[in-house]
Amino acid sequence: MTLSAQTFIATLREHESESERAKISRYFRGSADTQIIGVRMKTTFDTAAKYRDVPLAEVEALLESPYYEARIGAVSILDFKARRKGITDAERAELYNLYLRRHDRIDNWDLVDRAAPRVIGWYLFDKPRDPLYKLAGSANIWERRTAITATFWFIRQRDIDDALKIAEMLIDDDEELINKSVGTGLREIGKVDPDRLVEFLRTHAAKTPRVTLRYATERLPADVRKQLLGPR
Repeated sequence: MTLSAQTFIATLREHESESERAKISRYFRGSADTQIIGVRMKTTFDTAAKYRDVPLAEVEALLESPYYEARIGAVSILDFKARRKGITDAERAELYNLYLRRHDRIDNWDLVDRAAPRVIGWYLFDKPRDPLYKLAGSANIWERRTAITATFWFIRQRDIDDALKIAEMLIDDDEELINKSVGTGLREIGKVDPDRLVEFLRTHAAKTPRVTLRYATERLPADVRKQLLGPR
């Protein structure tokens, strides 16, 4: 069987469930015209793994689909491609460019989180990070989420400077889905350099949303966490 966007969607349709459709509908925050098939996330990921060698034109066709599961499948395929041993920088650039060029179709928090660290962050790790600052300044919530989530790859490599700068840009964002991502990034920074995390949080305490503080301080010592979460 030839692997294509069409066969990918047909495979998903074999697993559609009304209960899963209802479950996904509760947390989906993307465009109102999106249709939900109702497929368990594990099934979508497992299907994407089997399609990791599909041409990028078919991945873009999945991104064009009105179906949520097709688009989460598309970014999952991008992530699987980014993990391949022996991938060249030119191939990684193709994944990066497709993600950014079709960011209009990457329009929910989990679509961003599924691919941004490896597809965007890994590609930019040895390159100028200016594109992330542009994304962080975007009016589009999903582009801002990509900016902070991509830095998770840097943090894993113990490179935290740009992650802190982008967190500072987004520290008082109006959107809770950004607040949570910033908090997650800061929590991961704390695993690398807890002193810098605490310094950052004390510097920005007055304008840091409560949810960001809760996420950021999860792994700090109890006394430090209590102090940072106390009255500001």
